[in-house]
Amino acid sequence: MNNNFYKKNFLNFSLFNKEDIEFLIKFSSHLKKTRKEKKEKKYLKNKNIILIFEKESTRTRCAFEVAAFEQGANTTYIGPKDSHIGYKESFKDTAKFLSKIYHAIQYRGHEHEKIEELAKYSDITVWNGLTNKFHPTQIIADLLTMKENLPEKKIENISCAYIGDINNNICNSILEISKITGMKINLISPKKYWFQCKRKKNNNVFLTENIAKGVKDVDFIYTDIWLSMGETETSWEEKIKFLKNYQVNKNVLKLSQNKEIKFLHCLPSLHDKNTIIGKKILNEYKFLNNGVEVTNEVFESKNSLVFEQAENRLHTIKAIMILTLIKNVQF
Repeated sequence: MNNNFYKKNFLNFSLFNKEDIEFLIKFSSHLKKTRKEKKEKKYLKNKNIILIFEKESTRTRCAFEVAAFEQGANTTYIGPKDSHIGYKESFKDTAKFLSKIYHAIQYRGHEHEKIEELAKYSDITVWNGLTNKFHPTQIIADLLTMKENLPEKKIENISCAYIGDINNNICNSILEISKITGMKINLISPKKYWFQCKRKKNNNVFLTENIAKGVKDVDFIYTDIWLSMGETETSWEEKIKFLKNYQVNKNVLKLSQNKEIKFLHCLPSLHDKNTIIGKKILNEYKFLNNGVEVTNEVFESKNSLVFEQAENRLHTIKAIMILTLIKNVQF
């Protein structure tokens, strides 16, 4: 198959088709297998990659750094306080400079317009590690995780229910991938959060407030943290008020009527009191019952694939890096 990713930016999924996505997942699986067998081929020797993080990260940073290292590439990490980007130097000027000495840019930040500006003025590949609008590297890891657990199913026959706040980058990217691949997506949320998704939904998407209808017979139940970085305690209170009945717990899993139901979460998660924020919220809102968006019981259960998802960030990001930088990839 032709490598349709070569020399393209990976900002969202708009440049790619179903065959591209299937090829990317297949290559990711191949890389995972060869790494485990200690037979991995290094495609990115002597490539220079800059990792720009305006927004902090654990999994995205680790995945990009380890992926680059294992592929033989060199990386430079730029944290939130490590550069003049946007303060004393424009994104346009930054993009032009970085294009002179690097082969690719990873950007993780807030406004999606910033990464689009980087891509517009760069002569090199730009990857989206997360913006407020899209999170494509996470969704590819999710698809790999789904295919690993349901290898007999084609993507278009897989069904996933996403429950909670549906106005976020994860849902935007899920809607994109659903339109491209035909994967069935049920979005379960209070109507208050429907305004964005109603404009973007397609024939593969079912939108409902009813949890029982939304999770019935699906293969996967997916949620994300309700509280984004930087949100005030006032916004926490409002979110919890509207989403308190949309927590993923054992009853929600039972409502799926699928004995093999699996739980997904892109992390981090407020599933217990072992974080500062988790402890504060659960002490204040005791009705949430040992977990905010998901209970600890579900998070730690045999149904949970959250750490498989997290590991798969490494393999899928590695695949994205290679396919966008190397023209001929044989496997």
